[in-house]
Formats: sequence, C-alpha cells, structure tokens
Amino acid sequence: MAGIVDFEISLPSSRVTVQQMAAKSGLPQEEVRAVTTCDSIPVLGAGEQEWELALRAARTVLDRTRVPPSAVRTVIYAGSGEWDIPFWTPSAKVAHQLGIERAYCFELANYCNAVTAAVQIACDRLVQRPDEFALVLIGDRVSTMLDYGAPEAKELFNNGDAGGALLLSASGRTATVLGSAMCTDPSWSDYYTGVREGGKVVIRRNGHRDGLGDAYIETFTALTEDVLASLGRDITDVAYLLVTHGDRRIHERLLRELGLPGTRSVFNYHRLGHMGNADTLIAMRDLIAANRLRRGDLVLHATSALGFSWGVMAMEYAGP
Repeated sequence: MAGIVDFEISLPSSRVTVQQMAAKSGLPQEEVRAVTTCDSIPVLGAGEQEWELALRAARTVLDRTRVPPSAVRTVIYAGSGEWDIPFWTPSAKVAHQLGIERAYCFELANYCNAVTAAVQIACDRLVQRPDEFALVLIGDRVSTMLDYGAPEAKELFNNGDAGGALLLSASGRTATVLGSAMCTDPSWSDYYTGVREGGKVVIRRNGHRDGLGDAYIETFTALTEDVLASLGRDITDVAYLLVTHGDRRIHERLLRELGLPGTRSVFNYHRLGHMGNADTLIAMRDLIAANRLRRGDLVLHATSALGFSWGVMAMEYAGP
C-alpha cells in the first residue's frame, strides 16, 4: 500500500509575540494569551515566502532519501489558495528549483485540511504508478492575512506559518496510508472569508454563529468511526489521535468523546500555536523523535479547515 517514505517540516525565522498582538489590538495580554496558549507564534519574517519553506523541507527529504528528482512524477502543493504571488503555481516553482522537470504539478486549496486530501490523492495516483514517487508540499502563510489591530479577530491570533514536504511511494517506508474519510459542511462556508484591504487579503469572520464547536466534535467523531470501521478496527486499536491545533478545548473534548486519554495524543499548544497543515505532522515527528511509536502502531490524523471541512486519515507506522 502507498504511504510516506519520509517527511520534513520547516518553520519560519520569525515569531510574533503576545505583547505585540496585545499592543496592536488593544487587548490585555492575558486575553490574547488565552487564545494563543503560548507566548509567541512562528511567522514568516521580512522577505520570507511560504514556498521557500516548502522548498527547504523538500530538499531535506530528497537529500535524506536519495530519491532522484527524475523519479518524482506528481507534485501537489497543499494550502489555503492564497499563494505568495497571485495567479501563480507554487508547485511548479518548487519542482523546478528541485530539478523535477517531468512531474504533473498542481495546487490543492482546502486550508488546514488540504494536506490530508493531497496525501490521499497522491496515494491514489501511486496505486496506478508503482514505480513513481509523489511529493506533497505544505505551504501556510495565514499570519500574513491576520489583522492584529482588530480585537474582534483575536480567535485567529493563534495561527502561524509553516512549510513542509512529504515524499510518498507505492510502498511507504515510514508509514502506510490505510485510508481516510473526509466531509464538508457547506453551511459554514461563508463564516470566514478573505477581504482585500490596503493591498492585502485579510481574514474576517462574518458575524457570529453558535454551534461550530459541536460541529467539530460530531464530524470528527463520525469520520473517526467511519475510518476505523472501514479497516475493521475500533478505537481501542488507536495508538495516537493527532489533531489540528485550532483549539485545545476542542482537542480535549474530542478525546473525551472518543474515550481516549490525553496520553494518546500530542499537545504542542504551549510552544507553537496552530501551524496550519503542519500540526499533525509536527506531532508525528515528535512521537518518532521521542521513540514513542512502535512498528504497526495505528495513528489517526484529524485535520480541519475553517469550520467547514474535516478529514481523518489512518496511518500504520512502519519505522523511521
């Protein structure tokens, strides 16, 4: 079965602090920290671009695995759809910089759920192309679309920036992708939208609507049950459930709903905040680095996007 050969995450060089956010928004520092849950968030520095983070991670993966660029025939760039340059293809840009010249390169925009969808698409393609490799790139630059001067936008202040790369093949050496389930609730599609202000796109919430937290729990629970049922497994077989770091309270509530203890997940809120598509992969990298994963462990990645799209992907750990 197709899966991950190797992966890498690349964080930007700068951080925005709670003090800076509080000064710009006029909110008390403790009120801001209640959202960020850490003292600072990694963000793109002056002159940094998201595609460069993805490129750096991809170079590391290709160098480490010694896979030649000519063997990579699919490149998918997963993110929000707001790239560094308008009307532009970051997947092709990164591929060219790596010397990948004969791959099919395209973008997949589904916000913080994009990497789950991209990995599944890549795996589906590899089933028909067992001699090829696919490269899924992560590019998130949400901080560049935040208005720290708007106190009503504080619920987004925990968002940072990250890049990443996953190299996949028909027989993944690090983790096998067993399957996934994804769902969109279109009734939430207009809850957050981007608007153009002062030459940039800024994320705005369009009023307030109750029930988003419940939608997260209900959808994640249903998708988890669907994935496990398709594998003939149940929740007791799950070694770890890794969750998008949008809201720690939702994360903890989901674990309680599924009957999983906190020790069967990873919490990085205290040091990173929400790193977009990279959240669950950072968590998996931490587990591997700490030797907390064993061959055959079932790991679920639960990812979500702006309150309208969710995904749960099952992986079986195969080794470092």
